[in-house]
Amino acid sequence: MDFSNGDTVTTDASGRALFVAPLNLAAIYGSIAGRAGKVASTIVGAAESPGNSMEVELSPRVVSLNDRLEVSGHGFCGDADVNRVTMGGLAGLVIASSPAFLAVVPSPEQVPGPATVEIACGQKKAQGFTVVFVNLELEASSAPLAPGEHREVAVRIKGSTAKLRLEARNLAADVADLQGSGKTFRVLSTGGPENLAKFELIGKKNGSFVISIRLVAPPEAPQR
Repeated sequence: MDFSNGDTVTTDASGRALFVAPLNLAAIYGSIAGRAGKVASTIVGAAESPGNSMEVELSPRVVSLNDRLEVSGHGFCGDADVNRVTMGGLAGLVIASSPAFLAVVPSPEQVPGPATVEIACGQKKAQGFTVVFVNLELEASSAPLAPGEHREVAVRIKGSTAKLRLEARNLAADVADLQGSGKTFRVLSTGGPENLAKFELIGKKNGSFVISIRLVAPPEAPQR
């Protein structure tokens, strides 16, 4: 991975790499060699991220089991493996970390529903907070689309009865339009016991459609 300050690091077998942040308090950009696109991160000073205690300041209230939990605060360990994160007693995999940020993949055994998240590093421990984990199940015919055909795609949400916002991304825009809007579209689920979100595809030519669905849940003060 190449950084805008000239540093280059190589990931290990887990896809992670350990590096020291630059001293300049500014944005830094990272990119993977040979691939388009880059990701920005902001370097913050020690005064903005005190390390003598640990606190989670922002976290999404709802997280998809197929996604990752991202939290920000202070007092985390920069070495991902030194952080200990459990969700309902099950250990998550920390895939990215800094003193002010953690990204954690839920355990494969995690089930839909609310769970208490606990984070620790060495002798420091953050106050536990609650996150609702949901499973997103796509329900749609996989048969190829025909030109002009309208096909409904439903996403069933398990683990929450709240109305949640989902975003569908059309990965085969040459084959179909998504909700008549092109590549992306957001909808609010119905809520309730049969919690559903529905999208519509309109065929442009014969072929197989490909879409990805993600939960849109902005970070906020954690629920304790």
